[in-house]
Amino acid sequence: MPSFLLQVATVTDIEIRAAVEADASDWDDYVLAHPQGTFFHRYGWKRLIESTYRYPGHYLLARRDTAICGVFPLGEVRHLLFGHSLISVPFAVYGGALADDDRVRAALEAQAVDLAQQRRVDHLEVRNQQPVCDDWLRKDGLYVTFRREISADHDANMSAIPRKQRAMVRKGIKAGLIGETDDGIENLYQAYSESVRNLGTPVFPKAHFRAIRAEFGDDVDVLTVCHEGQVVASVMSYYFRDQVLPFYGGGISAARHLAANDFMYWEVMRRAVERGCRVFDFGRSKRDTGSYRFKRHWGFEPEPLSYEYRLVKAREMPDLNPNNPKYRLFINAWKRLPVGVSRAVGPWLARGLA
Repeated sequence: MPSFLLQVATVTDIEIRAAVEADASDWDDYVLAHPQGTFFHRYGWKRLIESTYRYPGHYLLARRDTAICGVFPLGEVRHLLFGHSLISVPFAVYGGALADDDRVRAALEAQAVDLAQQRRVDHLEVRNQQPVCDDWLRKDGLYVTFRREISADHDANMSAIPRKQRAMVRKGIKAGLIGETDDGIENLYQAYSESVRNLGTPVFPKAHFRAIRAEFGDDVDVLTVCHEGQVVASVMSYYFRDQVLPFYGGGISAARHLAANDFMYWEVMRRAVERGCRVFDFGRSKRDTGSYRFKRHWGFEPEPLSYEYRLVKAREMPDLNPNNPKYRLFINAWKRLPVGVSRAVGPWLARGLA
C-alpha cells in the first residue's frame, strides 16, 4: 500500500485515515444505517475494483473518538484512451461522502482533493445524488435517476404502469415468456453483450459480473427470460435495504417483438415485492436516450443527478457521453461489429468507462 495512504489527517476532533480490510464490517454497518447510503457505498466495491481491474481503491474513513462519523469511497482509474481519474464510485451510478454532519463531510472532501493532487489525476469525480459542493464544477441535467415506491400488492403495481406499457407486459406473458432465477452469468453475458453492442457501447469482461456475484452474494441476483427454451433477455439486480436496482439488463434482437424487456422488469418488480422491497430503482440514464424514454413510459419520473468535479491536470470536465459528436463515428462503427468481435475487444475499452 502506498505510504501516503497510511498517513492520518486530523481536523480538530476528526481523524481521517485510509480504511483497511479490518474496517470492512464497521464501514458497511455505517453505510447501511446512513440515510444517504447506497449499494455502491459498500466496502465490497473496493475489493472488486482492486482484484478485477487492479485499480487502487482509496477508501477514506473518518472517526470521532472511536466511532465512525463518515466514509468516502474512491477508486483510481487509469486508461490509455480515457485518462486518469479519481472517482466516487467507479462502475457505479451513486457515490460521494457519507457523514454525520457537514463538518465531517467537508473534511473528507478536502482529504479527497489532497489525494487527487498527490496522485496527479486529471480530475476528481463525485457521483452525488444531490448538489453538495457549490464551488466545484457540476454536470446538472445530463444524468437522471428513476426511483419509485412500489406496493406490496401486485395488482396495484401493474395498474401503476401506464396503459401502453402495461399492454407490453401482458403481451410478454401471453407469448409464454418464462422468467427464471439464474445461478450463473453466462446467459446474462450473452444477452447483455449483444444488447450493448446494438447501442454502440463496449461490454465489461465476464470477470466483472462474476466478481459482483461473488462479492455481494444474496444481495445480487440474475433473472433470465426464455422463450420456447431460448434465452431472450437477462438482468442482474442489486438489493439494498428495501430497494431493488435492476442494473445490467438487455436482450437479443428477438426480445423486442416478444416484449421481453417489459416482461423482464415486471418480473423483477414482482419478485422484489415478494422479497420485501418497497422501492424500485430503475437506475441512471442520460436524458433523451432510449433507456430514458423506456423508463418514462413505465411511469417513472426523472430525478436529476449532480455529478461534481474538481479538476487537477485536466482543463475541462470529461465528456464521455454518446451524445458527444467526438464519439459518434466510433459508436456507429461499433454497432456494426460482429457480436463476437465486440465481446473480444470491448472489455479493454469498457475498463476505462468506469
